[in-house]
Amino acid sequence: MLRTDAITLKQLRALKAVVAHGTLTAAAVELGLTTPAIHSQIKNLETATDVALLRRDGEGGRMEPTAEGEEMLRAATRIESILSQAAAQIRARSTGRLGEVVLSVVSTAQYFAPRLVRMLIDRCPEIAIQLRVGNRESVVADLDQARCELAIMGRPPRAPEVHALPLGPHPHGVILLPDHPLARDDGYDPSLLVRETFLSREPGSGTRILMQRFFERLEEPHAVRLIEMESNESIKQAVLAGLGVAFLSLHTVDDELRSGRLAVLRGPFLPVMRHWYLVTPQHVPPGPATQRIAAEIAALSGGYLPRPLSA
Repeated sequence: MLRTDAITLKQLRALKAVVAHGTLTAAAVELGLTTPAIHSQIKNLETATDVALLRRDGEGGRMEPTAEGEEMLRAATRIESILSQAAAQIRARSTGRLGEVVLSVVSTAQYFAPRLVRMLIDRCPEIAIQLRVGNRESVVADLDQARCELAIMGRPPRAPEVHALPLGPHPHGVILLPDHPLARDDGYDPSLLVRETFLSREPGSGTRILMQRFFERLEEPHAVRLIEMESNESIKQAVLAGLGVAFLSLHTVDDELRSGRLAVLRGPFLPVMRHWYLVTPQHVPPGPATQRIAAEIAALSGGYLPRPLSA
């Protein structure tokens, strides 16, 4: 029977070190302990959980976590993240602040997130706000491993379980050079569009998924030629250089559209409209500072988002 009262932080740190380095000896070196001490910590942890948490990958191979060990590792990571958050809150209070909040945003949101943080600082000067920017995968990991209290993204994850609050519209479209033959006000020919070279984000990204759905709606049999790039900024610069067209969040190219350096394709199924969401993990109860910042973000009603060109 699982005995959570018998599990200690030392045991969990020993487990993480063994998995990270593959051997008890290497884990002992990292933690400044003896190999027998590490073995004892792992043994006591397995006794407390009543299951094997480690297995050896072949004779003389690395120590690898079992399925149960993976679950315990995830729990250990969350516990350490929550403790780090508690330490940050204590530091914030000791310097006269009422708390600290970590806000993780997907890379597409980096074009408006600094403006949002500036507005939050003006409204809540007593709360320290840390901004983290990453791809969708890293933001989901931040939520799962309790490295952030709040996140802004375009598509809430199924796991971990989260609360999601719509913040405002998030338009997507095809961007191209203003002198491109398809850049007309009277629409486009889908059969010609799919013959263009599309500069694209990596598979699994939210933008890539929306782009594929857009292609499906066109119902054109021609296979679209793609060139993958790692960031929205790289894609934007590639379009400016004439390497192709791109399907992107229009919030990432707002300045270029307003200045006329880029144009947005007009016609059927465009723009593709989605929403931004404020996401909070269900497995981590929000503290007062987090609740205050979440309420302020909601009260701003998307006022930090780029306004449509027609506005």
